[in-house]
Parts: sequence; structure tokens; C-alpha cells
Amino acid sequence: MRDMVPFRRRTSLTPMDIFRDFFGRDLVDDFFASSAAPMEMARGFCADIREEENEYIVEAELPGYNKEDINIDLVNDRLTISAKKKEEHSEEKDNYIRRERRVGQVCRSFIVSGIENDKVSAKYENGLLHVTLPKEKEIKPKSTRIDIN
Repeated sequence: MRDMVPFRRRTSLTPMDIFRDFFGRDLVDDFFASSAAPMEMARGFCADIREEENEYIVEAELPGYNKEDINIDLVNDRLTISAKKKEEHSEEKDNYIRRERRVGQVCRSFIVSGIENDKVSAKYENGLLHVTLPKEKEIKPKSTRIDIN
């Protein structure tokens, strides 16, 4: 017996319905899912930020990346985590040659203030990046009085 596919009665046809085939799959999503850029590269990466008494902890999920592929920058109270991935597959059989290359980058930035920049540390284990951002002991006021000419 064949599998049954539910059929939905539509009262009106939307533009996105044009891109759905008879079986309800979204052809646009199928096209981009099979493209050269993996979906996780298109979406970025997941990150959790936790506040402790003396520090902030950022945990970023970066599975499949090597430690050397990850960059962390802290400039002007902006923490930027970026990672590049380059994959290359080659296969040769008889008269058949297949070569595929995939290059992508993910990047996220976070505004962090009141951080001791020289004490920031990071470690990467099992696809999880832990960035520890110690809070400043004394919060220095960042205000300036501006005279009017």
C-alpha cells in the first residue's frame, strides 16, 4: 500500500503556494538546503550569555570547527566571535571525478561594557566555545562635560 499524503483544502492561493509541489514540500527551501552553503552558515550560531557575580560567560555552539578557525575580538565594548569553515571533497572512480568545495563564515557580535579587557579568556572543547568576561571591579564613569561655544 502507498503512503498517504494529507491534502489541505485552500480557500485562496498565496504566492508561496506556487513554490510548493504536489507533496507539500517547499521547493525554495529544498533548493537552498542543497546549495553549497550549509544551513548553519546561513543562520549563524547559537550563543548563551550568563551573568555571574564577577563575570559574564558566553557559550557559543560551533560544532565542526577547529580552534584555529575561530576568531574572538573585543574592540570598543563589542565582542565579536567569527568562524570560517572550508571543506573540500574529492572522489575519483573509473571515468568519474567528483570535486566539491564549500566555504562559509559565521559571525555574531555582542555589546559588552564594564569588562576588564586584559583578563578575558576563552576555551574551546567539543564544539562549545566558552568566553569568560570578568567584570571591572570599579565602574569608571564614562561621562564628559561638553562646553558650548
